[in-house]
Amino acid sequence: MNRTLLLLAAVLPLSLAAASLPAPSLNPKLQAPIKTWDEAIPLGNGLLGGLLWGEDHTLRLSLDRGDLWDERPSKRFLEVRDRFNWATMQRFVAENRMAEFNDVFDSNYDYEGPPTKLPAGRLEITLDPSQTLDAFELNLATAEALARLRGGSEIHAFVSAARIREPVAMLRIPGPAVKDLGLRAPESVKKLHYPPARPGQDGNLRWFEQPGADGFAYVVCAGWKRVGNSTLVAVTVATSTEGKDPLVVARARVEAALKKGYDKMAAPHTAWWARFWQRSSLTVPDPAILQQYYLVRYFYGAASRRGAPPMPLQGVWSADAGSLPPWKGDYHNDLNTQMTYIAYRTSGDFEEGACFLDYLWDRLPAFRKFARDFYDVPGAAVPGVMSFAGAPLGGWGQYSLSPTMGAWNAHLFYLHWRHTGDAAFLRDRAYPFCREIGISLRALLKPGADGLLRLPLSSSPEIFDNTRRAFLKPNSNYDLGSMKMLFLALAEMAATLGDAAAASDWTATAKQLGAFYAKPDGTLLLDADTSLPGSHRHLSNLIVLHPFNLITVDGDAREQQIIAASLADWDKSGTQAWCGYSFSWMACLRARVGDAEAALRNLDIYTHAFILRNGFHANGDQTGSGFSSFTYRPFTLEGNFLAMEAVHEMLLQSWSANPGTRDAGAIRLFPATPWRWHNASFEELRAEGGHRVSARRENNATTWFKIVAAHDGLIRIRDNFGGRVPHWNRSGVKQVNGNFEIQCKAGATIEAMFPTPQEIPAAPQNAAAPVEVRQR
Repeated sequence: MNRTLLLLAAVLPLSLAAASLPAPSLNPKLQAPIKTWDEAIPLGNGLLGGLLWGEDHTLRLSLDRGDLWDERPSKRFLEVRDRFNWATMQRFVAENRMAEFNDVFDSNYDYEGPPTKLPAGRLEITLDPSQTLDAFELNLATAEALARLRGGSEIHAFVSAARIREPVAMLRIPGPAVKDLGLRAPESVKKLHYPPARPGQDGNLRWFEQPGADGFAYVVCAGWKRVGNSTLVAVTVATSTEGKDPLVVARARVEAALKKGYDKMAAPHTAWWARFWQRSSLTVPDPAILQQYYLVRYFYGAASRRGAPPMPLQGVWSADAGSLPPWKGDYHNDLNTQMTYIAYRTSGDFEEGACFLDYLWDRLPAFRKFARDFYDVPGAAVPGVMSFAGAPLGGWGQYSLSPTMGAWNAHLFYLHWRHTGDAAFLRDRAYPFCREIGISLRALLKPGADGLLRLPLSSSPEIFDNTRRAFLKPNSNYDLGSMKMLFLALAEMAATLGDAAAASDWTATAKQLGAFYAKPDGTLLLDADTSLPGSHRHLSNLIVLHPFNLITVDGDAREQQIIAASLADWDKSGTQAWCGYSFSWMACLRARVGDAEAALRNLDIYTHAFILRNGFHANGDQTGSGFSSFTYRPFTLEGNFLAMEAVHEMLLQSWSANPGTRDAGAIRLFPATPWRWHNASFEELRAEGGHRVSARRENNATTWFKIVAAHDGLIRIRDNFGGRVPHWNRSGVKQVNGNFEIQCKAGATIEAMFPTPQEIPAAPQNAAAPVEVRQR
């Protein structure tokens, strides 16, 4: 019995523990040296993050904490805030005064000043000269980092998942006592004009206290002791929000952890992760894609926990490179946050996803203030780029201050309800939040001569960058899609809550937006007149296909024409201006429309060329293979989560083709599974409605599936079985319009089997070949 199963034997039945845990073969493994923070082994518990790296005799743990923020407005914002409003923006655009526009709405985004996320610092351990770092590994099953020493012994480290409100990291170093243990305060905070950190020590405790702005301060404290033939280390980050003296808080936390010991601290941590992995599992015959899937799912447990801040651009792994975090480590709402929180529903990680929804709900007062102060409308509006407190940061004003970004955030509330079927969440959170966003947008919309509702300004992220051309003819297809999806979702939610009048009103508003703009051949435009100008990183005009499913493969002939022509248009434009997330988003989109081979091709490129060696998504092509002209290195997380969702979309889909209605949609098993995935399976993935779905594919055909109903009602299963007849475990199954339909009670099990094909079918002409890269 291996160490992982020994740890879990008291937590879960052994057979279940073994079946649900990621296999050791999926663990990220890196040879030493690791010389840069962004290739480190990532650890975290949602609040405290750590990156383990090093070389030779030096081991480093870069530290981060999700609520370390300097919220002071930028100096430039204070100078222009009397003009920082929607009315001024409209005037500058109308008069083509773009220099002034950028001065007011862009220059306040100070890359070298506040507001900004703050790095915490670094623990640096000098090992005994007889010990040399040889390799690193992340044990996904236990969320434990291993640093292997030459000769075979191992350093173990984890950030306690069980102590989110008392965050602490633990390390156990075998062999001789460490030569030195030091703490490094972040150099980057000097750019914020903070006083120097104040170091201190007392016996085997060391710390530094970093004064911040407006009375805020934080302490990084580490302590160690010898236990047998090992050195035990504990380290924490405490802030002035936790007590009058954060040093007192930090010392007590470290001393308590050292007294308890590594094993006793690890036991509840390991148990938490066992429960996390128990929710669902899957397997596909592609090691690189499967490893990326499990690593990214791990990120949900390590970086997104209720009671802690949600993931911004880099989660709890801020840069440790002497600079402030890229793009301030802020919350970008023109793709990044929405796509970071796109994959948790199908894997059943609802608590981790609810972290972001809790955060948005708690910031409703800030969003109401923004709607009132910036747009001069009632309701609530979400800044396209914002600080932890929800304050607008500016930047390219065409997108950072677009009013439709909040509609995309609101969509996450709607999807959470669709996937859980939680009536209380619908009543108390989803509908109230979405309604406030809808009220603000409806107040901004004005009817034109044709009776259609339009915004005064419209854009499509991030087309034409920060130029005057970026303001498209209202409404852009991106804005149309965002608003139409919101208003239809509001209609559906209102109807479910029994408010027929409100449902009718929201439906009428959605209809008054008009149709999407497309060429006669079906190619989606950016607005009524503007074609896609060429290759671009943001698939903004395709948002109506995914994730909004406003145009679907279940639609009429015109919708089929739009899908085919629009994807052909993007293919023609090429990928030279794509980032990593463009490939993983396109993989999701191609899977959504049933194009399995293109989905795999894009996901394969992403997995091989746009991740760093520890699995973090990088914006540029890291292999020099020519997939993109972007070759730069900054990492952000949304590309990772889009890759996780792409796997879901290839194995299981359950969206409704009729948003705005109370349509349950159909469960689609293996709807976009590529030819070379001859065998694949999943256990306990979640379909909309909260139904738990398991299925198996052998020799390119579904051979078994099981659905456990989450509630009473009708379940539809798409008949995409190629004429093969399922053998059901129950009677009463009907075939209606291409679906199998079954009335079920909550907890009922629907199961079906098919004979296994004797041979693998011939490959299709467009079968995706394994991607080849120049270097790694």
